[in-house]
Amino acid sequence: MRAGALLALCCLVSSTAAVRVTPEFCSQDLNSGVKPGFPEPIKTNDPGVLKAARHSVEKFNNCTNDIFLFKESHIRRALLQIVKGLKYMLEVEIGRTTCKKNKHPNLDNCDFQTNHTLKQTLSCYSEVWVMPWLKRYEVPVLHCH
Repeated sequence: MRAGALLALCCLVSSTAAVRVTPEFCSQDLNSGVKPGFPEPIKTNDPGVLKAARHSVEKFNNCTNDIFLFKESHIRRALLQIVKGLKYMLEVEIGRTTCKKNKHPNLDNCDFQTNHTLKQTLSCYSEVWVMPWLKRYEVPVLHCH
């Protein structure tokens, strides 16, 4: 398809959606460089990233036999991929807290261990799949070491 045909198609599709279309709009849209389905870097303090990191830690806590809960201490890197929902790919450091699992406290109220024999930090890679329309979070990949 020729560039002129793409521009016309873009304007035709956009104009049917009741959007005011200008040639600049179509040019920006065609030349944006966005590749649907490709992971893109996202700020580590983004609210969606923070929530995804918390779900990763909760899965870790449910899978480990440690008496203490862990929580995220630092998000080193975050990528976002738009798939059927949102897929976050995170590199997160998690640390052991002073809160015990059997108390079920809110992780926000848990301090990190300061006792050098109990203190532990792990590096994790996780993938969190969010389907907002279902209010559902899945953590299909979680590797910590």
